[in-house]
Amino acid sequence: MAYTHSLAARFGHNQTSLRSSSPLTNEDIMSVAPSILAHEKHASRSDRYTYIPTITVLDGLRKEGFSPFMVCQTRTRDDQKRSHAKHLIRLRHASQINATEANEVVLLNSHDGTSSYQMLAGVYRFVCSNGMVCGDTQSDIRVRHTGDIVDNVIEGAFRVLDGFDLVDGQREGMKSLTLDAGEQSAFARAALSLRYDTEVSPAPVTESQLLRPKRQSDVAADLWTTFNRVQENMIRGGLRGRSASGKAMRTREVQGIDQNIKLNRALWVLAEEMRKIKG
Repeated sequence: MAYTHSLAARFGHNQTSLRSSSPLTNEDIMSVAPSILAHEKHASRSDRYTYIPTITVLDGLRKEGFSPFMVCQTRTRDDQKRSHAKHLIRLRHASQINATEANEVVLLNSHDGTSSYQMLAGVYRFVCSNGMVCGDTQSDIRVRHTGDIVDNVIEGAFRVLDGFDLVDGQREGMKSLTLDAGEQSAFARAALSLRYDTEVSPAPVTESQLLRPKRQSDVAADLWTTFNRVQENMIRGGLRGRSASGKAMRTREVQGIDQNIKLNRALWVLAEEMRKIKG
């Protein structure tokens, strides 16, 4: 099996993740996200909590043409919660794969009461192995741990799938707009304010560092490519900078499932608002 990254890669400090260029098997998933295969609820859940293992939902989604290409799980110090911790699966439907980008349904869940089933729209960009999360919170689908969970989650996944026409339109609109140097800097400056409290102290890195391409295919000046450069540099970290006290440091990869999604969505909204202004 050919993996995009090594078999078990860190997804920030608090969880492990695995992304593959082909659909993940249950054995692959178990190696990094055992909570997805948990077969009982956490002891803290009451009898009113309907326990449907995520793997049961995933099997139902597989039958409907959805395949998992990435999984991750929050790492916890409490061994009793490790099998019930919050987890994330990024799935693609057979109809949503193309040469350079793939639309993905992002599924979140936990079995310890910290999360309902939640589905979001995402985009995966093959050239930089980047997974984005779209910013329209109105399209979020949430399914509580009650009732006919499997069918409700499957229905929700198809609702996210139906919304990809809007995502495709936004993406193509971003690709059609060229930004001058000042507009690119303004976008990167706004992005820094999403991650750091720049009113209190300067960000540890500069706009030009966020805009620096990692590959020749990312030097274009269109909004989509600019957005991707900034997103990759912010999410993955590793940029040399200065702390508020002036100490040399490197930016960290964004930690945590919730933090990663929050920043990803905010960056998407920022890019979409610039598209509207420029368009």
